[in-house]
Amino acid sequence: MRFAPRFTDGRSFDQPLGKIVCVGRNYAEHAKELDNPVPSAPLLFIKPATSAVMLEETIAMPSERGEVHFETELALLIGETLTGASPQAAEAAVVGIGLALDLTRRDVQAQLKEKGHPWEIAKAFDGACPLSSFVAIENAPDWSSLAFSLDIDGERRQTGQTSDMLFQIPTLLAEMSRHFTLEPGDVVLTGTPAGVGPLPPGAELRFILEAGTSHAGLDIKTRVDDAHSR
Repeated sequence: MRFAPRFTDGRSFDQPLGKIVCVGRNYAEHAKELDNPVPSAPLLFIKPATSAVMLEETIAMPSERGEVHFETELALLIGETLTGASPQAAEAAVVGIGLALDLTRRDVQAQLKEKGHPWEIAKAFDGACPLSSFVAIENAPDWSSLAFSLDIDGERRQTGQTSDMLFQIPTLLAEMSRHFTLEPGDVVLTGTPAGVGPLPPGAELRFILEAGTSHAGLDIKTRVDDAHSR
């Protein structure tokens, strides 16, 4: 079933999921752990709507083409059309916040980068973007207070805070809107902090979004499909 944006209070969003606009290396420590230079401008790429699946469900891991790495990210649901927007207008267009996994076929990506080729097949495959439901923006506090984390089998693997982003959310959205019109139903992934690595088959995952108040957070438990147990 195709992913449809929805809110944590049970409401559905009135537009279908559009494109998923992503930013690479938006946390300095993540750029360093992959031995990549820290960018001076956002590095943007797009995942199609067909890559989205529900984060709350078991995550299927397509390991037939090498290791699949996890990258936990804050996700933003867009509610208004943005073209060449100011940071203030861009921030006002966000109607929900959630969490996402940017799944990456790391071996495939490395091979393509070595050849100078685009790496969509490493990032945009079916199931490459597990997405959570979204907390309605009226329930969320100021962006600077948002923090999120991923535990794998009870061990903390990633922790991110919006205050650590190289490009803060209003600036990032405005820059995206200079290149791609953002439309209602589009989702923006805001980058991953350090700690990425291979996604273990059969692992238990726990995602937490801390947003200052209990009704504005997320606490999601799911698992990775273990193909060997089938």
